[in-house]
Amino acid sequence: MEITIILPGFTPLDVLSLWFFLAVWVGYTAVADHSRWSRHSVSAAMDRFRRAWMTEMLRRELRMVDTQIVGNLLSAIGFFASATILVVGGLVAVLGAAEQAMNSLAELPFSVPTSRPAWEIKVLLLITIFIYAFFKFAWAFRLSNYCSVLIGAAPPLGPDGQPPKDAEHHARRAAAVISRSGQHFNRGLRAYFFALAALGWFVHPILFMLVTAWVVFVLYRREFRSRALLAIREEGGATPEDQARDP
Repeated sequence: MEITIILPGFTPLDVLSLWFFLAVWVGYTAVADHSRWSRHSVSAAMDRFRRAWMTEMLRRELRMVDTQIVGNLLSAIGFFASATILVVGGLVAVLGAAEQAMNSLAELPFSVPTSRPAWEIKVLLLITIFIYAFFKFAWAFRLSNYCSVLIGAAPPLGPDGQPPKDAEHHARRAAAVISRSGQHFNRGLRAYFFALAALGWFVHPILFMLVTAWVVFVLYRREFRSRALLAIREEGGATPEDQARDP
């Protein structure tokens, strides 16, 4: 039986795997970014260092090192944004060579026959994912630019060599902006991982669901259980209360 009204050429298993993919992505984003568990992620740990960075920035008379760090961040974000545009262009070209791509895919073991409309919808899913990633990278790039302006607008040191009393508020604003940039950049990278999972749909819907589950496991390990997180917390002096609340 095929679902021909909304998704032509798709079986119920295809529809189930698509809903599974979307539910897992949205669910993981909600847990990793918006739940109480998010406070124990590597992203949250780096946000604390960003706040410390902006506080230290206020104590420097010359802030060229801070603008250089922001410039390095901009280079990384710009690279991914440019690469994403190239990927979108390549996927659009794949739509024009659907027959050749479908014939090549049919020779893979365990692949299921796919109609042209179903193939095009799968490619459009990938295009949508990478367009989403591009918007995340572009906004992260812009937020990093905003942060560089805030660094340039930071108040100078006083006669006693200390920042003025109201400078701490400025540091918090700059830290909030650069943290938002990091969050959007992280979501763009996360979209790349889920795009890899979507490739499994071209072979078999069951493989699509298995790779989706594997991607979430990898993301969870890197966000919440990685050695990098342990190193950051150790160097950042995680409190016993923070360690006791770890999921």
